[in-house]
Order: sequence, then structure tokens, then C-alpha cells
Amino acid sequence: MPEVHRIFFHFSELPLSIRTLFTATLIVLGIGYLFAMIQVYEVHAGRSGKPGLSAEDIAIAYAGNRAATKLESALSGPMSGMLPPDEAATIIGWVHRGLDKVEYDAQIKPIVERRCQSCHDGSNPHIPNLIGYENLSKVAQIDTGMSLATLVRVSHIHMFGITFIFFIMGLIFGHAYMRPVWLKSAIIAFPFFTIVLDTASWYLTKINTGFAWIVILSGAVMGLSFAIQWIVSMYQIWFYNYAVAEHPKVTVG
Repeated sequence: MPEVHRIFFHFSELPLSIRTLFTATLIVLGIGYLFAMIQVYEVHAGRSGKPGLSAEDIAIAYAGNRAATKLESALSGPMSGMLPPDEAATIIGWVHRGLDKVEYDAQIKPIVERRCQSCHDGSNPHIPNLIGYENLSKVAQIDTGMSLATLVRVSHIHMFGITFIFFIMGLIFGHAYMRPVWLKSAIIAFPFFTIVLDTASWYLTKINTGFAWIVILSGAVMGLSFAIQWIVSMYQIWFYNYAVAEHPKVTVG
């Protein structure tokens, strides 16, 4: 393949102001991605009743748990730290005993008002309303996972948001020197492929829980691509000097 005039501009050839802009953007995106990983762990870990995050936890999040109710899954998972173990056990025991109204008024209602009312008072349409016997009974039914309406709402937010993040990352990483060029292109492209695969697997997990592993694998590939782009870009912005005089002509990057 004949050489062409270079249209690839390395970080070291960009003005200090642009390199500073790229650095600040990478720092904020890196912190944001870290918080996103923590949030995923906090929301999904422990749903199976076991410590840590597993494929079973992911499967329960999307497909539900036929052996437990939504309320039990929440108290064992993301809400496990919101109330003392003895109070959580009291609520779970009430569910197992058949949701008795008298027991609710005497024991469950005070716990809910004391521990849950500040967030689950019905003011936020995206958070279950737990105030009142009827509302609490609704989430004390068999856990069928995320509803289709919730999946659709989360899907478009997830796809738009992550696409913007990796578009920005790709624009910055595009100035990095990496050969072969196909590897650099693959690192840029893979996150967009995994966004679609990850989102599709949410729906497929409701049909077959084995797809929970695809959710995990997609997230791992996405995270690996983010890490490579972040580390390589940050390093080459400040510590790698691309010698233009030694490479007057290179293949297009």
C-alpha cells in the first residue's frame, strides 16, 4: 500500500490548551465511570442472598426470582443496608405468613414509616411507593424482574448516555499513536457493539437467564476498552513525544 500524506495529529502536536481540555475531560469521565461501576454493584449485588456480584444477581435483576418476592429481593440486595437485620427479618416473615393486615398495622407499618418513607412516599414515579398496606402488598408479590416499560425507559437512557461517553473517548483516543491501526479502530468500535449487545441481553435474560453472562461479558469488554483508551490517551498526552521529523509520512491513523 503506498504511503499517503499524514492526516493523523498526535497529542504532542496539539496546543497546550487542547491537551489540557482532553486531560480534564478524561479525569471527569474516569471518575464518572468509576461511580457508575459502584452504582451497578450496589444495585445488583446480593440479590441472590450471597455476597458479591454474580450472574445469578444479574438474572434476578432482569428476570426476577420465582422463589421470592420483589420486597424480599430488595431487602436482600440493594436495600439490605437501609434497615437493621432484625427489622428486615420481621418484614420478610410477615410476607411469608401471608401479608396479615393486623400484623401490618402493629409491626410493619411503623418500620416502613421509620425506615422507608423518606424515599418511598410516592413522590418519585420511578421508585416504588411503600406507604400503605395496598402499596406494600404490591411489591410483596412474586418477583418477575424489571417490567418491559422499565426496560424500555432504561434502555434509551443507557444507549444515548453511553454512546456520548464513548464518542468523546474515541475522539480523544483518535489522537493516540497505536499500531496496527486495526487494533486502534477495534478498541474504539467495540464499546458501541457491546452497548447494543448489553441492552439486548437485558430482554433476553427475561427469556433465558443464561444471557446474564452476556450482560457481564459486555460490561467487561466495555470497561476494558474504556480503561485502554483512558490510560493510553492520558500517558501519550503528557509523556509520549511523537517525533514528527522522524516520521514525515505514515499510514492514516
